[in-house]
Amino acid sequence: MMLAGHLANSITIPFFFLPVHQETADLGQSLNNGDLEDTVILRFSLSNGRAKSCSISHAFALLKAPVQSENHRSSPIDAFCSALMMTAREAWEKLSDHFSRRFPCFFDSGKRSSWGLKAALVFLHVVFAGVLFLLDVNLIAKTKEKPWYTISYLVLFAATLVQYFFTAGSSPGYVIDAMRCGGETNSIFTSSLLITKQSTSGNGSFLSSTDRSQFGKYPSQMNSSHWLKIVMDLYPPGSSSRSWTCIYCNIIQPPRSKHCHDCDKCVLKFDHHCIWLGTCIGQGNHCRFWWYIFEETLLCTWTAILYITFCDSKTEKAWWQGFIAILLLALLILCLVFLLLLLLFHCYLVLTNQTTYELVRRRRISYFRGVPERVHPFSKGMYKNLYNFCCSRESPHTLEPVPRMEELQARARPYTCCDLISCRCC
Repeated sequence: MMLAGHLANSITIPFFFLPVHQETADLGQSLNNGDLEDTVILRFSLSNGRAKSCSISHAFALLKAPVQSENHRSSPIDAFCSALMMTAREAWEKLSDHFSRRFPCFFDSGKRSSWGLKAALVFLHVVFAGVLFLLDVNLIAKTKEKPWYTISYLVLFAATLVQYFFTAGSSPGYVIDAMRCGGETNSIFTSSLLITKQSTSGNGSFLSSTDRSQFGKYPSQMNSSHWLKIVMDLYPPGSSSRSWTCIYCNIIQPPRSKHCHDCDKCVLKFDHHCIWLGTCIGQGNHCRFWWYIFEETLLCTWTAILYITFCDSKTEKAWWQGFIAILLLALLILCLVFLLLLLLFHCYLVLTNQTTYELVRRRRISYFRGVPERVHPFSKGMYKNLYNFCCSRESPHTLEPVPRMEELQARARPYTCCDLISCRCC
């Protein structure tokens, strides 16, 4: 009787049912047993004279909800509440989808963690500086007497944070961008050839239309072949081309580039991926990264000096004030030691024109095999390395060729007095 009442206002089509607790089910046995909780019947309702199909979401709702008898049908209040909840859920999904398109950084887990680290770093800066101004009465009095001192500190504080966000938002220089630049250069060169053909040919319009159709038919092939030719000229003769192709991006990598798994792109002159910045350090932003470390080191040193001055002052202060100052000073000293070592390490990399990846993974890089240990293949001398790092106006997509083995063997010879006088290392 319950089954007849349940199917009174509907005519079932050839049944498509979804079992819940078993992989296969017999519909007749389920109907005889009255076990409608394990079967979902998709039907056409004819109560209002129109065909109506059950949606997927409704089918899953039917899977979870037990079938109620006629004596326990939902009340109008329950129906109104369920309809209100469904409307609110749909509105929330539309709103979240709209914000995910407008602000993808807050909905992507990787970008959200990166912004969380950035917020934590800014919070630490504010804590170290703010606690100092709240506790040190002498610093406030010194600010009134010599405002330029505090203004200079605040300017350095603001410049460090600006440099941090400037570096975090900069591009390290991706291989795909260098490929686009190479493709555009090839397109301009090809277009100039077409114009030359059109102007010098007697039947210029026919030749131009033929060449243009061929160029428009195979633009990607011409650009990829042009890029392959560029990369081949950068490697020494006889190098294996199998190690040039990235297995993740499927693009041909020039020397000194590497695929970053965090950014999911191949980076030119890859140094490392900085989790605090949320980006890679490469050819396009290595100089900005060095300046950020330099400013951060200066700020940390100045702040540590102010904390030492506060702890050494003869003014009366509560025990908890001294405890907080000593604790923050200890953290500052740890940060300062790390920053100094990092700054010195990157100074060494700049002067020798190396990257962190090349220094650590030297034996695994194919074009470093056979190179003497103390020879830096891409170094052009300390002076020129420093100039190219700080003052060069070249494109961030400039590619460096691998020197020939004869040149590298010549660099491996020991230094003499004449070499020192002539500044061979520079």
